[in-house]
Amino acid sequence: QVQLKESGPGLVKPSQTLSLTCIVSGGSITRNTYYWSWIRRPPGKGLEWMGSISSGGNTDYSPSLKSRTSISRDTSKNQFTLQLTNVTPEDTAVYYCGSGFGYGPQYEYDYRGQGIQVTVSS
Repeated sequence: QVQLKESGPGLVKPSQTLSLTCIVSGGSITRNTYYWSWIRRPPGKGLEWMGSISSGGNTDYSPSLKSRTSISRDTSKNQFTLQLTNVTPEDTAVYYCGSGFGYGPQYEYDYRGQGIQVTVSS
Protein backbone atom coordinates (compact mmCIF):
# COMPACT_ATOMS: atom_id res chain seq x y z
CA GLN A 1 0.00 0.00 0.00
CA VAL A 2 1.27 3.43 -0.93
CA GLN A 3 2.04 5.73 1.96
CA LEU A 4 2.79 9.42 1.68
CA LYS A 5 4.24 11.73 4.28
CA GLU A 6 4.67 15.47 4.02
CA SER A 7 7.66 17.21 5.54
CA GLY A 8 8.75 20.82 5.76
CA PRO A 9 8.54 23.95 7.88
CA GLY A 10 5.42 24.77 9.83
CA LEU A 11 6.06 28.51 9.75
CA VAL A 12 7.14 30.65 6.82
CA LYS A 13 7.52 34.41 6.64
CA PRO A 14 5.72 36.50 4.02
CA SER A 15 7.57 36.86 0.70
CA GLN A 16 9.63 33.73 1.37
CA THR A 17 9.49 30.48 -0.60
CA LEU A 18 7.68 27.53 0.93
CA SER A 19 9.27 24.17 0.21
CA LEU A 20 7.53 20.90 1.11
CA THR A 21 8.58 17.35 0.37
CA CYS A 22 6.38 14.29 0.03
CA ILE A 23 8.17 11.06 0.93
CA VAL A 24 6.62 8.06 -0.79
CA SER A 25 6.81 4.45 0.34
CA GLY A 26 5.12 1.31 -0.85
CA GLY A 27 5.18 2.37 -4.49
CA SER A 28 7.41 4.04 -7.04
CA ILE A 29 6.81 7.60 -8.19
CA THR A 30 7.72 6.39 -11.67
CA ARG A 31 4.78 3.97 -11.62
CA ASN A 32 3.25 4.04 -15.08
CA THR A 33 0.27 6.40 -15.63
CA TYR A 34 0.25 7.53 -12.01
CA TYR A 35 0.15 11.14 -10.82
CA TRP A 36 1.53 12.76 -7.68
CA SER A 37 -0.16 15.88 -6.48
CA TRP A 38 -0.18 18.69 -3.97
CA ILE A 39 -3.45 19.87 -2.46
CA ARG A 40 -4.17 22.30 0.33
CA ARG A 41 -7.03 23.32 2.60
CA PRO A 42 -7.02 26.94 3.81
CA PRO A 43 -8.82 27.52 7.12
CA GLY A 44 -12.57 27.46 6.67
CA LYS A 45 -12.33 26.55 2.98
CA GLY A 46 -12.41 23.47 0.80
CA LEU A 47 -9.58 21.50 -0.75
CA GLU A 48 -7.62 23.31 -3.44
CA TRP A 49 -5.61 21.40 -6.02
CA MET A 50 -2.26 23.07 -6.58
CA GLY A 51 -0.46 20.93 -9.11
CA SER A 52 0.70 17.48 -10.10
CA ILE A 53 3.64 15.63 -11.59
CA SER A 54 3.23 12.52 -13.69
CA SER A 55 5.14 9.27 -13.54
CA GLY A 56 7.03 10.56 -16.57
CA GLY A 57 7.93 13.86 -14.91
CA ASN A 58 5.44 16.12 -16.69
CA THR A 59 3.83 18.82 -14.56
CA ASP A 60 0.47 20.57 -14.51
CA TYR A 61 -0.53 23.46 -12.27
CA SER A 62 -3.63 25.25 -11.12
CA PRO A 63 -3.99 28.40 -13.26
CA SER A 64 -4.44 30.53 -10.16
CA LEU A 65 -1.12 29.34 -8.66
CA LYS A 66 0.91 28.55 -11.77
CA SER A 67 3.08 31.65 -11.60
CA ARG A 68 4.25 30.80 -8.06
CA THR A 69 4.26 26.99 -8.02
CA SER A 70 6.84 24.43 -9.01
CA ILE A 71 6.76 20.67 -8.49
CA SER A 72 9.84 18.54 -8.95
CA ARG A 73 10.88 15.01 -8.05
CA ASP A 74 13.87 12.97 -6.96
CA THR A 75 13.42 9.47 -8.29
CA SER A 76 16.49 8.19 -6.39
CA LYS A 77 14.79 9.13 -3.11
CA ASN A 78 11.24 8.36 -4.29
CA GLN A 79 9.95 11.75 -3.27
CA PHE A 80 8.55 14.89 -4.84
CA THR A 81 8.71 18.50 -3.79
CA LEU A 82 6.48 21.56 -3.87
CA GLN A 83 7.88 25.06 -4.03
CA LEU A 84 5.56 28.04 -3.61
CA THR A 85 7.22 31.41 -4.00
CA ASN A 86 6.37 34.81 -2.54
CA VAL A 87 3.98 33.44 0.08
CA THR A 88 1.41 35.59 1.85
CA PRO A 89 -0.85 34.91 4.86
CA GLU A 90 -3.46 33.70 2.36
CA ASP A 91 -1.21 30.70 1.72
CA THR A 92 -1.75 29.53 5.30
CA ALA A 93 -3.28 26.06 5.01
CA VAL A 94 -2.93 22.37 5.69
CA TYR A 95 -0.91 21.00 2.78
CA TYR A 96 -1.37 17.45 1.57
CA CYS A 97 0.32 15.28 -1.00
CA GLY A 98 -1.80 12.76 -2.83
CA SER A 99 -1.60 10.18 -5.59
CA GLY A 100 -3.81 8.44 -8.09
CA PHE A 101 -4.51 7.68 -11.74
CA GLY A 102 -5.85 11.21 -12.15
CA TYR A 103 -5.70 14.61 -10.52
CA GLY A 104 -7.42 17.97 -10.35
CA PRO A 105 -9.78 20.04 -8.21
CA GLN A 106 -12.50 17.40 -7.82
CA TYR A 107 -10.41 14.24 -7.98
CA GLU A 108 -10.63 11.80 -5.09
CA TYR A 109 -7.09 10.69 -4.54
CA ASP A 110 -6.31 7.02 -4.00
CA TYR A 111 -3.81 7.87 -1.30
CA ARG A 112 -3.16 11.03 0.66
CA GLY A 113 -0.75 12.02 3.41
CA GLN A 114 -1.85 13.16 6.84
CA GLY A 115 -1.12 16.76 5.97
CA ILE A 116 1.15 19.42 7.37
CA GLN A 117 0.01 22.73 8.80
CA VAL A 118 1.84 25.67 7.26
CA THR A 119 1.36 29.15 8.67
CA VAL A 120 2.58 32.26 6.88
CA SER A 121 3.30 34.96 9.41
CA SER A 122 6.00 37.44 10.30
